[in-house]
Amino acid sequence: MHRSHQFLVLLLLTYAMLFSACSNTAISTNPNLATVKKVVDGDTIDIDIGGTIERVRLIGINTPETKHPTKGVECYGPQASDYTEQLLPPGTPIRVERDIEARDTYGRLLLYVYVVQTNVFVNLDLVRNGYARPMVFEPNTAHKLDFAQAATQAEMSNVGLWQACR
Repeated sequence: MHRSHQFLVLLLLTYAMLFSACSNTAISTNPNLATVKKVVDGDTIDIDIGGTIERVRLIGINTPETKHPTKGVECYGPQASDYTEQLLPPGTPIRVERDIEARDTYGRLLLYVYVVQTNVFVNLDLVRNGYARPMVFEPNTAHKLDFAQAATQAEMSNVGLWQACR
């Protein structure tokens, strides 16, 4: 191979390695990307975001309780928790979005959660499939109408808790 060709190949390989390293760094430091550590219940998860473990409350929805100290296990609570675990097994890469208020009174992050691989909007999917009801978290109302419409459709279709908990 001619010297100028060798130099060009070396230059291109160096550029490719630098570009790849920059891309990976950008992804790993993106503040909107996280990894699921565990599902606590249907609407609460623990995530690793930037090396910090955070408890997250999914904004705009409420699933039936499974671990509440005074309410006990509510109708369709175990099913909602199981469904969330299917959507978000440990290690699942997720994209998270804030609304106006970052945390609730318990210190949990309030987030909208999307599965990176499928772009499933978890909060909306839970309502659409009858595992959750809409719950307004003022001032975090960016998807309030989406959740209300999904709940109406789920109730009309008689799916999930709309069928089981009448």
